[in-house]
Amino acid sequence: MQSSPEFRNKKRLGQNFLRDERILDGIVRRAALEPSDSVLEVGAGQGVLTKALLSSGCRHVHSVEIDRRLEPFLAPLEAAFPGRVTILWGDVLKIALGALDPRPTKVVANIPYNITTPLLWRLLEELPGTGYYLLMVQKEAADRIIAPSRTKERYPLGVTLEIMGTSRSVLKVPPTAFRPVAKVESRVIEIALSGRYGALPRDGVWREMLREAFSQRRKKLLNNMRRRWPTLPWEGMLEGARVDGNARAEELTGEQWLALWELMRARGQ
Repeated sequence: MQSSPEFRNKKRLGQNFLRDERILDGIVRRAALEPSDSVLEVGAGQGVLTKALLSSGCRHVHSVEIDRRLEPFLAPLEAAFPGRVTILWGDVLKIALGALDPRPTKVVANIPYNITTPLLWRLLEELPGTGYYLLMVQKEAADRIIAPSRTKERYPLGVTLEIMGTSRSVLKVPPTAFRPVAKVESRVIEIALSGRYGALPRDGVWREMLREAFSQRRKKLLNNMRRRWPTLPWEGMLEGARVDGNARAEELTGEQWLALWELMRARGQ
């Protein structure tokens, strides 16, 4: 499918359409789709990845797209792959993803870069049984998602994903892989969830704890937590979680965060 000369990309929607066949092939191969797999794709664009996913022989593709101007590109796929593709028009942050049928077993997408973090949180909340994600994101977002402890890129979503499974960068994507040519470097990241702590993304205490801890990164974790929960015995709790009293949020391992979370829950938070 070629770009229509009449189509004008909307910058606010982050519309840079993937055109590099090698990258497309690499994504589909990495996804290793089985005939039983149902895939969720976010940001269908002109349907290039959608078609590649359907051609892989998977059971079904749910493809979300917010821009109805792209209907001439996507509607033919429903005729070409009858019963195997559902085009969902709307904002993925508002669509009831948990109601999709068949339920997605994998998420494979070139996601809109401007909603990377809220989208990933929503996917984890709405699709707790989905254990595999293969996502194209901006390089800086990939760095944050896969960042280990004691690195400046560390942030709440990456901490959560570390505890729930593994996240890694598997493919570099240059700006020239898109039309129009992108202004940023991209990466394809692979997230494989182990099934451990699947309820964490929906846990209010967990989310607030991380949000407050990272709210002022240059301050000590102790000071950030005291400001939000002044009545809790933070010195003793940090010691119980084997956390240095002078540590900043980015320095903690996933296991230390889990220990702090358990201590907060034990005190009725």
